[in-house]
Amino acid sequence: MVQNKSSRKPSRSDNRKPEILDTAAKLFSERGYHAVSMRDIAKTTGMLPGSLYYHFSSKDNLLYSVYERGVSVIAAQVDAAVLCQDDPWDKLEAACGTHLEELLGKNAYAKVVTRILPQDVESIQPELSKLRGSYEDRFKVLIADLGLDEGVDQMYMRLLLLGALNSTLSWYHRGAGSPSAIAEELIKIVGQPIKR
Repeated sequence: MVQNKSSRKPSRSDNRKPEILDTAAKLFSERGYHAVSMRDIAKTTGMLPGSLYYHFSSKDNLLYSVYERGVSVIAAQVDAAVLCQDDPWDKLEAACGTHLEELLGKNAYAKVVTRILPQDVESIQPELSKLRGSYEDRFKVLIADLGLDEGVDQMYMRLLLLGALNSTLSWYHRGAGSPSAIAEELIKIVGQPIKR
C-alpha cells in the first residue's frame, strides 16, 4: 500500500531543523560564533556533519536562522509587554524588563543576538544588522513617544539603554535583582534628569 504524502508521518530528518537551531543557539551563546564548527553542532545533535547541510547551506546561513529566531522571539515578548502599558515611560520600562528577562533567562537565542554583533561576522553583516535594527527600532519608537525636549538626543538615549541592558550579561548573577527591578532602576536613572 502506498501512502499519500499528506498522511505520511514526517521523517526524522524533516523534524531535525528546530533541534539543530536550538543546539546552534546554545553553542553559539556559550562559545561564540567563531569557536563553534558545523562538526560541533552535528556531534551535539547526534548527526553526521554532512547531514546539517541538508537543512542549512552554511554556518553563516545557520547563524542567520538562529539570529532571526532570536530577534523574533524577543520582539514578540517586548511587543506583548508594551501593549499592557499606557504611560510612555511605563512602556519603555516594560520593554527593558522584558528584554532583560529574555537575556538573563534560559533564552540562548537572545544571548546570541546580544553577544554576536553583526560586525563579528563580516560575510553576513548587512543581514544581521538589518535583523538587529528591526528589533532596536522598537526602542526608537518608545523613546520618541516620551515627548522629550529637543535637546535630548534620542539616538544616544537608545544606545545607552540597549548598551546598559546588554551589558548585564557580564555582571548579572542570581540575587542581583530581578530583571524588572533592574529595568525600573535603569529607567529612574535615565528618566530623572530628563523629567526635571
